Amino acid sequence: MATSQALPLARQRLAVDLYVPRQVNPLHELGILFNVVRSVENFAQKNGVSQIDTLVLQIGELSPVVPQYIRACYPAAVDGTLLQDTQLKIEIIPGNALCRQCQKVFNLLKHPHGCPHCGADQWEVLSGKEFMIKEIVAC
Repeated sequence: MATSQALPLARQRLAVDLYVPRQVNPLHELGILFNVVRSVENFAQKNGVSQIDTLVLQIGELSPVVPQYIRACYPAAVDGTLLQDTQLKIEIIPGNALCRQCQKVFNLLKHPHGCPHCGADQWEVLSGKEFMIKEIVAC
């Protein structure tokens, strides 16, 4: 009979935060997109850009922003703006961590309970919390 080892409380919370789907209101993403549109329009105005072909966003796997909701809300957010005819591209940034014991990088979503290399449960998040405008492609 196998015995299970209890995770420290902080680790239990992290595992829950990573895997339990949050009750998401797509209006959260819509508000974020309104801010993105405003930022891109300000950039375009300051740089004399009158038409934008593509907007590239980067969203981390550990970010509270849900890519599918960004895609779904995008047409409503850009309607009637400089971006209404733009193509949206989303790049997902992996939720990676650095093990403090063996110094190897691993993905937190695939290994939420510890380092797959040495089993340690102490790590530092390296990437995956980001949400940013990566690129604005002007015509």
